[in-house]
Amino acid sequence: MVFTDCATTISSGDTSWVMISTVLVLGMIPGLAFFEAGLLRSKTVLSIMMQIFTGFVINSVLWFILGFTLVYGKTLGGVLGGPGTYPLFMKISDPTTCVEGATVNGLTFASYEMMFAVITPLLITGAYAERLSLKHFVLINTFWEILVYYPVAHWIWGDDGWLQRMGALDFAGGIVIHATAGISAILFAIKLGPRTGTPSESSLPLAAIGAALLWMGWFGFNAGSAVSSGALSGAVVANTQIAAAVSGCVWFLLSCRHGEPTLIQVLNGAIAGLAGVTPAAGYIHVQSAAILGLVLGLASYAGPALINHKLGIDDALEVSSVHGIPGIVGALAIGLAATRTVHPGLDNEGLFFSGSMYLFGVQTLALVVAMAYTAIVCLVLCVVVRPRPPTTVGPALDESSPLLSVNAH
Repeated sequence: MVFTDCATTISSGDTSWVMISTVLVLGMIPGLAFFEAGLLRSKTVLSIMMQIFTGFVINSVLWFILGFTLVYGKTLGGVLGGPGTYPLFMKISDPTTCVEGATVNGLTFASYEMMFAVITPLLITGAYAERLSLKHFVLINTFWEILVYYPVAHWIWGDDGWLQRMGALDFAGGIVIHATAGISAILFAIKLGPRTGTPSESSLPLAAIGAALLWMGWFGFNAGSAVSSGALSGAVVANTQIAAAVSGCVWFLLSCRHGEPTLIQVLNGAIAGLAGVTPAAGYIHVQSAAILGLVLGLASYAGPALINHKLGIDDALEVSSVHGIPGIVGALAIGLAATRTVHPGLDNEGLFFSGSMYLFGVQTLALVVAMAYTAIVCLVLCVVVRPRPPTTVGPALDESSPLLSVNAH
C-alpha cells in the first residue's frame, strides 16, 4: 500500500466519517465485554472483562509497533507485509499523508484498522470463557494476533496479497475476522473441554446493553470500510441493518416453534446477521441483503445443534455459530450476488450478475485456505501454550478462591 502527500485532496467529510467509525468500532469492545459478562456466571464477570480490556491494550500496542506494517506494508511474496515499511506508523505520521488515491489521511486509516485488529482475537474469548487463566489468555491472544490475523489480513486486504491478486473480496472482515474466529473457537473449545457446573447468566440486561453497543458499532465496522461518506457507505448502512433485522426475526420465529422465545435468541440472531453481512455489505443490493439475512438466520440457528451437540463441545457464547458460520455464508454470498451497480470498482461480479463461477470459486478458496491455516496455528498454540484445563471455575470454588480474582484470571 502506497502513501503519498495528499494535503490538497484530503476530504474533511470522508475523514470525519472514518474517525466517527473508528470510535463506533472502539465502542464495540466494551459492548463485547458487557455482552459476554451478562451471559456468564457472576463469579466470572470480572475475569472475562479483564481478558477483553487487557487484550484491548495489548493488541493496540502490537498494531502500532508491527501490525500495521505486517498487514499494509510492501508485500513479501504476497504472504506478509514488510516489517520495515511502516513500523511505529512511520511514513504515515504526517497528517497530510494518505493512501494513494484516497481522501483520508494515513493516521486516520491506520487508527481505524487498529480497531479491527484489536477486536478480532477478543471474539474468541466467548468460546473458552470461564476456562482460561489471564496468563494463558495473554499468550494465546498475542500469538493468535501475530500469527493469524496479520498474515490473513495481508492476504486479502494488504498490498498485493496473494488472495487479493486472485480477486478475493472481503469488505469488512467475514473471512479475515469471523471465519478465522469461528474455527478458532471450535478448536479451543475442544481443547479446553466443557465448563464444570451448570452455566447460567449473571445479567440479561447487561448482555442486552452489550448487544446494543455491538449493533450500533457495527455500522462503523461495515460502513466505515468504504473509507468514504458517499453513496457506498449509505448502501452499506442499509444492508447492515436489514440483514441483522431479518436474521433476528428468523431466530425469533424459529424459537417460537420450540417454546417461548428468549431475549438471548433474538440478540444472537441479530448479531449473526451483522457478522454475516460484514463481508458482503459493500458489494450487494439491499434486496440481496434481506435474502442473505434469511439464510444467515437459518444457518446460524442450526449451528449449535450441528457444532456444539454433534462435536460435544462447550462453545460458551456460540462464537462458532454466531460468527463463524455467518462469516462463511456471507463470504460465499459475494460469489453469487456481488455487483458493480453497488461497487463500481469490482473486477469480477457474482454468478447472478456475470454468469461466471469464478468469483464464487475464489471466495471458496479464500475461506478454505484462511480457515485451514488458522486451524493449524491454533493446534500449534494448544500444544505450545498448554492452556489451563477446564477446572478453573466451577461450583466447588467459593468466592474467596484465588482462581476467581482478576489477577489470577
